[in-house]
Amino acid sequence: MRMRIVFAIIFSVWVLLLVRIYYLSIKSNEFYEEIAEQNIVKKQFMPPARGLILDIKGRPLAVNRLGFSVSVKPHLGKKDVLDQELENLQNMFQDLNVTKLKKDYIKADSPYNQDFIEIIDFIDYDRMIPKIAALSLRENLEVKPASKRHYPYSNLASHIIGYVGRANQQDYINDPVTKITNYTGRSGIERYYNSILQGQEGVRKIKVNALNEEIEEIFKEEPKSSDIRLSIDLEFQKYIEEIFGENAGAIIVMDVTDGSIIAAGSFPEYDLNPFVTGISQARWNELINSIDHPFTNKLVNGLYPPGSVIKMGVALAFLDSGKIDRGTDYFCSGSFELGGRNFRCWNIYGHGKMDMNAAIRESCDDYFYKGSLKIGIDAIAPVLERFGMGQKTGVDLPNEFVGIVPSREWKMHKYSQPWYQGETLNTSIGQGNFLVTPMQIARHTAMLATGKNIIPHFLHSIGEEEVKFEANDIFTPFEKKQLPHIRKAMYEVVNHQKGTAFKYFTDANLTIAAKTGTAQVVGISQAEKKRIKEEDMKYLQRSHAWITTYAPYEKPKYVVAIIIEHGGHGGLTAGPMAVRVYNKLLELGYIDKKYAKSEQAIKKVKK
Repeated sequence: MRMRIVFAIIFSVWVLLLVRIYYLSIKSNEFYEEIAEQNIVKKQFMPPARGLILDIKGRPLAVNRLGFSVSVKPHLGKKDVLDQELENLQNMFQDLNVTKLKKDYIKADSPYNQDFIEIIDFIDYDRMIPKIAALSLRENLEVKPASKRHYPYSNLASHIIGYVGRANQQDYINDPVTKITNYTGRSGIERYYNSILQGQEGVRKIKVNALNEEIEEIFKEEPKSSDIRLSIDLEFQKYIEEIFGENAGAIIVMDVTDGSIIAAGSFPEYDLNPFVTGISQARWNELINSIDHPFTNKLVNGLYPPGSVIKMGVALAFLDSGKIDRGTDYFCSGSFELGGRNFRCWNIYGHGKMDMNAAIRESCDDYFYKGSLKIGIDAIAPVLERFGMGQKTGVDLPNEFVGIVPSREWKMHKYSQPWYQGETLNTSIGQGNFLVTPMQIARHTAMLATGKNIIPHFLHSIGEEEVKFEANDIFTPFEKKQLPHIRKAMYEVVNHQKGTAFKYFTDANLTIAAKTGTAQVVGISQAEKKRIKEEDMKYLQRSHAWITTYAPYEKPKYVVAIIIEHGGHGGLTAGPMAVRVYNKLLELGYIDKKYAKSEQAIKKVKK
């Protein structure tokens, strides 16, 4: 028995020894081989060149300027060598902040780091070329090609294009590629399509010796990125900036057949280039404290009362209810009393008898007060939401706001208060708590013009591949039958002597349908017997001026939606601007000249 125990012990020891030998000689081989490989094979990640942003004709809107970066050999922090190298750099480039460069170097240095430490990420090509030969001779420095994002037109279409900024720790976590690019999209198209523009890093494997010197390249995969082309026309974009002038607000020019936007602007705009490397605190304070809010992208983040430009949608809600038809009329005396409060029509003398067509044409508030009271907010709000209010449009810009369609449920959720009939009246004319973005109004107008639910967008193609955005149906069969009558009313807004925009569109070279809007930003006291004139009010108390349009009326092709902040009356302020936009569309061939009003107009366009 004892011998068996001895043999068992000896056998167990030999088994353990054999297992250990197997592990050390075979299984551990992969581990030690990997460690050995790390000592002789070095992996380098190559940053991709950020894709260009081009206009519809291939003209650059965002490019990469060529230059150089400067890195310093590690482990020089405790030696005078580092100070000497930094002093030499400052002698060559006087604007360098040596104190900051040294601080950045020491922070990045480590006993385990054998790579050169980048201290200057970009010096312009023209500045570096005269000095590059001298710098290349210094063994403690490494000069490598680099690029920096540049916006050739500075502030043109700034809210659309957006800008890139330095990546932070959170960016590194969310997107590892930013660790080697050091930049990421911060706003606009640069942010929305960041993953496409940024691309994928390249990889390079090289053999090195004990001194970390390169011996051989054994593998290389090039970095990849894609350019993107927008539907924006640079020439037309410059034109809308010119005609918008010093006004604050927004404009959208959109193709209603597919939702592509050929020009759009949020004004005032701002220079994009300082944001790439970091804007000064003084300039930042100037931007965020301006009363015109130049840093807000008003296309999707500007929230405004829609005023009368929403009346077509409200009219469709009237018809959907079955309680009001196109022939239902109300008598407008200039005001309507409800619960001891006087709800004014913009025409203090009254419009007289109004049916739906006339009420849209002449923008009669009293008609919509009485109609909304008859059908109630529960029949209005859901229809407006289905037509895009209180919803994202899907436009390819980041952080799009949804606005507010006031309703019974909304108010209870927001304020825990019941709904009052007076709020229904305010909502019916686009006032009260009703808030929309210019992009929502442009899309809503395109829906009315075409009967389709299009997706507004700026992207045309990625690389050479065109991107399609599909439209779908939004209207019920009953609503589709009503649309021609709504369009006729919009036609009369411009082309009927009683239309609110008639006298402001006389210079138009084609037939346009429109709706004006005057959105109050301050309430008017009930003690006021008549409404104060906009021009007599302080600037910030004046109403916002809206106009939303489509043309040609015969076959809709483009929507032009404009809001001018504190511009007063929509027709007066925004109408002539819309006319100039359509005449330019005709001149540039975006609209077929067969839709021009007359031979005389055609000759005028050809000139």
